[in-house]
Amino acid sequence: MLNRTLLVLSLMALLLSACGARVASEPMLASNDFGGGYAEDAMYAMEESAAVPLESEGEFRASDSPSSAMVERMVIKNASLSIVVTDPAVAMDEIMSMAEEMGGFVVSSNLWQTALGSGVTVDQASINIRVPVERLDEALTRIKAGAGEVRSENIFGEDVTSQYTDLQSRLRNLEAAESQLMAIMEDATKTEDVLQVYNNLVSVREQIEVIKGQMQYFEQAAALSSISVDIIADEADQPIQIGGWQPVGVAKDAVEALINTLQGLVNVVIWMVIFLLPVALVIVLPLSFLWRGFRRWRKRRVAKKQPKE
Repeated sequence: MLNRTLLVLSLMALLLSACGARVASEPMLASNDFGGGYAEDAMYAMEESAAVPLESEGEFRASDSPSSAMVERMVIKNASLSIVVTDPAVAMDEIMSMAEEMGGFVVSSNLWQTALGSGVTVDQASINIRVPVERLDEALTRIKAGAGEVRSENIFGEDVTSQYTDLQSRLRNLEAAESQLMAIMEDATKTEDVLQVYNNLVSVREQIEVIKGQMQYFEQAAALSSISVDIIADEADQPIQIGGWQPVGVAKDAVEALINTLQGLVNVVIWMVIFLLPVALVIVLPLSFLWRGFRRWRKRRVAKKQPKE
């Protein structure tokens, strides 16, 4: 009797986790040798468990009746932008600071260099941030305000209410199956039965954890909007280049050459005043005195050789 009940419960848990709602198990049961009473009791227990509402305060509740209370929508809102700025690196830092200021965070950022059609190499960046969904419009406004041009803007949403509600239903059913298996495990006396129930319990709990993870992902994605921004350098602020010739670059080279020439002349003057002048004075003055003395000596000698009248 116990083995039959165990097998029926295991089969029901797996089927409920696959479809998430009421499962048409009659064809499956018809191929087994179970008595009709056990199958009906197991199905009744599962349906009763699925009808129990969640104990936690969930935002989304649904039932099979079309006239049930309206379900609050769960929408994941994201956005993407392509902006043109003067300095992509500075713009990326400003977006990072804004995300942290709003209580969000940076998912990824990338800064690299690219060549424009004119051949000039400039910075380009991309960044992905998450901000609270209620501040999505504010974040987009601030990003666009700091841009010279907005080339594209896309805001899109995904309604995941049905997926989330389905996960809730599957979670309730799996938790009900878990409770049933735990109750059977407590009543089991044979080691074989205990091991069989334990293996099924482990499988059900793994599915419960997976579903909880999926629900958590939807909740976080709905609470924090993703903004992807492509940051492009403003080509108008880049150096002018015509056929590979850059007038600005040539003018810059000319100014540098002029400055280098003037610097060289000033260096020569400084050397002359500080170094060459003292050396010249030390050498020229003695030679000058010697030359004057020599000339006087020659004059006197010439004068002595001339005959007296």
